[in-house]
Amino acid sequence: MKRISFAILVFVISFSLNATAQCDVKNRVQADGSMMYYFEPAVFYSTKSKSLKINIVTDKEHYFVSLQPIPFPPKQEGKKIKDDLVIHLNNNKSYKLAHYDTQYRRNDSIMQVLYLIDEKDIDAFSKFEAVLAEINMEGTEFIRDYAFKLHKDAIVQQLKCFLKGDGKKEESGK
Repeated sequence: MKRISFAILVFVISFSLNATAQCDVKNRVQADGSMMYYFEPAVFYSTKSKSLKINIVTDKEHYFVSLQPIPFPPKQEGKKIKDDLVIHLNNNKSYKLAHYDTQYRRNDSIMQVLYLIDEKDIDAFSKFEAVLAEINMEGTEFIRDYAFKLHKDAIVQQLKCFLKGDGKKEESGK
């Protein structure tokens, strides 16, 4: 009986550690003094010539999809990226996310483009995997399509962590 109880205890502890490891939220202070919370970017697409990393970033009021495309245009060209992002989810719907900001970080070795998730679309993004992203990369080949191959559920998992942490409940039927 003691062995069974011990085995159950070990299982519960390992499950709890796994669950908290998935919600490893990082934070950084922006230049304006505001705090941003984020996850390490997940690779959604990768070939020999290009790749795309995505993560969710929030200021606890708004939620953003952050893209890190490679290759990315030089800073003077990249700052011209102002178009919206279209993401297709596996519910067979597409969602337009408004361009928010284009940033070059770590001595311009990383380009990050932030797109605002509309409040009415948070529910869909927290339930359905991403399938495809359409990005207008000004100064390059115009529209780039990225059919997601890896970590398709990263946006769902990251949003769930943030929403759970914010005390918001997942709503259905929005």
